[in-house]
Amino acid sequence: MKILILVGLISLSVLAQGQVDEGQAIMQPIAKLFTGMNLGDSAMVHSAFTQNVTMATIMKDKSGKQILKSESSMAGFLKAVGTPHAEPWSEPIWDTKIEVDGTFAQVWAQYAFYSGKKFNHCGVDAFHLVKEESGWKIFHLADTRHTVDCKVPASVSDQFK
Repeated sequence: MKILILVGLISLSVLAQGQVDEGQAIMQPIAKLFTGMNLGDSAMVHSAFTQNVTMATIMKDKSGKQILKSESSMAGFLKAVGTPHAEPWSEPIWDTKIEVDGTFAQVWAQYAFYSGKKFNHCGVDAFHLVKEESGWKIFHLADTRHTVDCKVPASVSDQFK
């Protein structure tokens, strides 16, 4: 019986380690996206995504009406990232949740967007990823954007003081 329990514990440990490693692999293209944004490196950003990508943003316009902006091309986003801007862009995330089914993964995370040290907006990032031969890649990115009622943890906001 003791041997059976020990084998079970070892199996759980190996399984947990495999899940941690897969979670890290899933997060790599997301980290690459944010690093590329921070460096203004559109090629690095582009390498985090599959060839065909969709993007969507849910936000309110100036009158307070909810709008959904969707894109079936990354061209505008890549141009914005690669165009020199005075301050680096930073998008720290927290409360990350990863769900996986085979070669499909979803990552949901709270985020705050900063231009230099200036807070711009917050919301949720929702990434859909596929595992290709070369590794995990983002094929869809949706986000919400808020400028009020943002609950950014001090551990994040203190980095930008």
